[in-house]
Amino acid sequence: MIEINELTKRYGSVVAVDGLTFSAQPGQVTGFLGPNGAGKTTTMRMLLGLNTPTSGTATINGRQFRDFGTGLHHVGALLDANDVHKGRTANAHLAALARSNGLSRRRVQEVLETVGLGDAGKRRIGGYSLGMRQRLGIATALLGDPPVLLFDEPVNGLDPEGIRWARELFRRLAAEGRTVFVSSHLMSEMEHTADHLVVIGGGRLIADESVVAFAARATTSQVVARTPDPQALAQVLGNAGGSVQITGQESVTVAGLTAAQVNELAFTHRIRVHEVTAHGGTLEDAFMELTANAVQYRASATADGGAGR
Repeated sequence: MIEINELTKRYGSVVAVDGLTFSAQPGQVTGFLGPNGAGKTTTMRMLLGLNTPTSGTATINGRQFRDFGTGLHHVGALLDANDVHKGRTANAHLAALARSNGLSRRRVQEVLETVGLGDAGKRRIGGYSLGMRQRLGIATALLGDPPVLLFDEPVNGLDPEGIRWARELFRRLAAEGRTVFVSSHLMSEMEHTADHLVVIGGGRLIADESVVAFAARATTSQVVARTPDPQALAQVLGNAGGSVQITGQESVTVAGLTAAQVNELAFTHRIRVHEVTAHGGTLEDAFMELTANAVQYRASATADGGAGR
C-alpha cells in the first residue's frame, strides 16, 4: 500500500508538490495522471527516497523506503528506462542488483523471460531500442518479486503489441494482490488498464476516484434513463448533483452522474427504471476539462506559429 500524506516539495519559490494526500491500494492498478510539470515524477521520487520532502510523508506499507534493508524485496520501480549503464549487458545489470539484494542468479533469467528479453540478455544495453530498455526497466522492478510496484511512463517507446503486453502484465500483478502504481500520459491506455485514478495538477490533488467516476465528470458524458416516473427521477438526480433534462414521456437525460449512480439512486428512492444507458464522455475528455487550468506548457492555436494570424 502506498500512502501520501500532506506531501509538499519546494524548490526555492517553486512549489512542485503542494499538500498532496492520497493512497494506492493493493489488488488494483492505480493510474497517476497529470499534465507535464504536475509533480508526478517528483512525488514518485519522494516515495523512493530520491528526493526529500519539504514536509509531509510518503510511505510504502507504513514505512519510508530507506527503512527497507533490501529494497527490491519490498518495492520495484521504473522511473527512467535510460538511467542505466549502456556498456553493461542486461544480464550483468540485473545480476549486480540481484546480488546486492540477496537474490539468486536464476531470478535474472526468469524476469528477462517474463518481459520478452530472454534471448537479449547478453547484448549490451547501449544497443537496445527504447522499447527494449523499457522492458528491461520493468524486469528490474520485478526482480525482487515485490508487493508494491511503481512505473513512471512505462509504455513510452513500446509498439502496440508491447503496450498490450504491459497492460495485461500490470493487471495480472494487481490481481495477485500487489499494489500497482502507474504514471502515464496515454489516456486511452489508462482507460483500459487502471481501476482507480489519482489526478494532480500544479502539484495539487484534482481527483481520487474510479476510472468510471472520473470519466463521468466530462461534460460530454450523459446517461439516459427510461422510467415511468421521469419527474420523480429527475428531482432525485438533480438533488444528487446531476444536470438533468426530461427528454421524453419516459426518458430522463443526466450529465455528471454515472450509470451506476443513476441505478443506485433510483433503487434507493424506489423509482422504477426500465433501462439506463451511458453515452459519450471519455477519460480524455474529463482529463482535459479538469486539468485545463493546470497545464504548464500550452502550444499556440495558430497553424503557422504567427502572432495573431
